[in-house]
Amino acid sequence: MSTERRTPLDRERVARTALRLLNDVGLDGLTLRAIAKELDVKAPALYWHFKDKQALLDEMATEMYRRMVAGTVFDPADTWRDRLLKANRGLRAALLGYRDGAKVFSGSRFTGTEHAREMEEHLRVLTAAGLSLAQAVSAARTASMFTIGFVTEEQGVVPLPGERREGYDVAERARRMAAHPLAAEAGQLLFDDYDEQFEEGLALVVAGVGARYGIG
Repeated sequence: MSTERRTPLDRERVARTALRLLNDVGLDGLTLRAIAKELDVKAPALYWHFKDKQALLDEMATEMYRRMVAGTVFDPADTWRDRLLKANRGLRAALLGYRDGAKVFSGSRFTGTEHAREMEEHLRVLTAAGLSLAQAVSAARTASMFTIGFVTEEQGVVPLPGERREGYDVAERARRMAAHPLAAEAGQLLFDDYDEQFEEGLALVVAGVGARYGIG
């Protein structure tokens, strides 16, 4: 029997297994039965740890956050702009690590308080730049919601690196929309170069925060 299967069953182990399966089966195929089979236990055993699938998704999102924080380095000298850019680049990278990662993360509730330390630091940087707490929360929320929404759309086209959903051939789209030249050309901007798209969109959000609240 593998070391993984000999390890005592707990919430973290179930979440790690679910995240590993997610890349193979996607969110729709991620059932408690499939996870139990991978763990070599009966499905009812999982209900000792999670009352339903949403509770499991909450734990999965929390584990994704733990991994994201471990891989994101902040500098004490970061400006508020640096902090928003780094935090959301790190969030996007974390979500792209899993098939349907953005869908898992969206709407989930963290099961612990590990995120409080990073949240405190982000808000401290933003308020030190001159924002009220309410403005700082709004700025951080807007940037993260942009990122999660962006990755949700991105993964709808490119579920994992190297994969592309059928129906998103940009050249074919342009041919079908030839009577509408601007809309046809926009396909290249909408469905390719997601790194560039994300950076431009995030820059717009950050610039908007600065303009809205009058901070440099």
